[in-house]
Amino acid sequence: MTKYQELAENIVGNIGGLDNIESVTNCMTRLRFVLKDNKKVQEDHLKATPGVQGTAFKGGQYQVIIGTDVAHVTDEINKMGKFTPSDQPSADLKEEKIINRVLGAITSIFQPIIPAICGAGMLKAVLALLVFLNVLNVETQTYQLLALLADSAFYFLPVMLAVTSAQYFKANPFYAAVLGAMLIHPTFAAMVASGEPISFAGISVRAVSYGSAVVPPILIVWAMAHIERLAKKISPDPVKIFLVPLLVFLVTAPLAWIIIGPLGALVGDGLLVVFEFFNNQARWVLPVLMGAFTPFFVMTGMHYSFMPVQLAQYATLGYGTLLGPGMLASNIAQSGASLAVAMKTKDKTMKQTAFSASTTALFGITEPALYGVTMKLRTPLWVVVASGGIAGLWAGLTNMRTYASATAGILALPVYLTDDISNIINAVICIVIAFVMSFVLTMFFVNAEGKEKKSTVEANEPTVPFSDTQAVQPLRTPLEVISPLAGQRVAVSDIPDSVFANEIMGRTIAINPNAGQVIAPFDGEVVTIFPTSHAIGIKNAQGVELLIHIGIDTVELEGKGYTAFVQAGDAFKQGDVLVQFDQTFIQDKGYSTITPIVVTNTADFTDVIVHEENKDIQQGDLLLSIFQ
Repeated sequence: MTKYQELAENIVGNIGGLDNIESVTNCMTRLRFVLKDNKKVQEDHLKATPGVQGTAFKGGQYQVIIGTDVAHVTDEINKMGKFTPSDQPSADLKEEKIINRVLGAITSIFQPIIPAICGAGMLKAVLALLVFLNVLNVETQTYQLLALLADSAFYFLPVMLAVTSAQYFKANPFYAAVLGAMLIHPTFAAMVASGEPISFAGISVRAVSYGSAVVPPILIVWAMAHIERLAKKISPDPVKIFLVPLLVFLVTAPLAWIIIGPLGALVGDGLLVVFEFFNNQARWVLPVLMGAFTPFFVMTGMHYSFMPVQLAQYATLGYGTLLGPGMLASNIAQSGASLAVAMKTKDKTMKQTAFSASTTALFGITEPALYGVTMKLRTPLWVVVASGGIAGLWAGLTNMRTYASATAGILALPVYLTDDISNIINAVICIVIAFVMSFVLTMFFVNAEGKEKKSTVEANEPTVPFSDTQAVQPLRTPLEVISPLAGQRVAVSDIPDSVFANEIMGRTIAINPNAGQVIAPFDGEVVTIFPTSHAIGIKNAQGVELLIHIGIDTVELEGKGYTAFVQAGDAFKQGDVLVQFDQTFIQDKGYSTITPIVVTNTADFTDVIVHEENKDIQQGDLLLSIFQ
């Protein structure tokens, strides 16, 4: 038995067996399952399986992070079950919020075509490099044929999106391909180019160029799927073979020309306004946000959801600023931090993992670095966030742009080639900033266990102010933290949020409350409280910092159901009421009230012990003991 066969069998066994799998596919590093019953997954056993670097559940898919060998594991699983490559979400997705369903749909629709887009983008990059080096002339037929090949992936994008949309919406992919091709047919393109009015049955048709369109084909196929199902119901069996497609085309095409296509084009026009605003007024914003938060987007798989917006940038502006510059900064920062860990750690397994992860991150594949190194050690992850954000700031201030889609790594540098040579020079500087900053910070300020080094002064006599009249005191004896909530303990892995479930922010405890009141777990002061009152950050005189996050995704309630009795800067005593919340209201709105309690500066202490004697816990019960 090969290692891939063994890993595949272990994974299948821990997700409920072959009978629990509806479909399986993969991206560059993740297995993406659609399961019949997500409750059958043995999460703890799965995470402990050698070869599995992490798990996530997003967009109706159960994702298992493997690394760059994921395709081999997928092949073995498909041999075991002969699954179809459908990405249609399971019934569990119906219970998710609309935004999650939309993001899940976008991810599933774009996932199969991303390799083609990246391959075509890299081909355009190679061509640009060859022209820059005077190896190839743009007037030669060799160049023109290769350029035609590279451009085809983008020009015929409506057809590819129509096919993958049909797979997602359970519709006939060949009907969808016809409708996608209809949008870019030479005759229709000539009508649009002529500038003359276009009409169908006397109804005006908006002249829209659909080459490289993203939104229209998805919306059209969504409508087509409903029309197809209706056509199948009303068509007699003897004539279904031609009547169903005839009805689909005659009903869907006019809707596409007159309503759906122009509606999708309006979305593109709106995106253009947004792009122009950021490019003209705040060009640094997108690269900074993407540079800092890409690790969290990767954890949830959300980075694929940005692809349609990026392609819309290429279609409307001719260049991209959303994904390329910021993700380049973040990916290179992962490489730098991982290399520093590899050089410092004495653990042979971690050293090997970190060296390998550093190399793959240089080429834009960061899951091994994220799940195997920086997230596991925690503190290096925050180094990556800071370094990626700073390098992203450089990218934004210098107006770095990509001219084709490519995996954000050092091999993607040619996509920054343009007539202005400064664009690629700025990209190289961005790489240097991200790598050097993350490497140096990790090398000199973070040990191999992910804890910050402490200077002699910090270890013996902390001087960080606690308030105007009180200084942080050394923690010479264990600090006991009481529970701010009454309720039932929840396993950290069961928190329905990957950041908390993976304890990215620090040692985490979760409570599902049975009463809507949060009390102070120690004497201290309020560091910050969100305007929505759903989350509060506090600390005490010994420097222990806690984040109490009441519910999951409850920021979307905009403060409804929450009442805060303190504000930032207020001092409080243990047992004082900090926040009250309407548990019934929150749950009725479809949100979980599971409350993560996080020691956000865990790395500052020798140990954080969670007391788990009882599943049921009352306010005032001992929750944590913290040692310096």
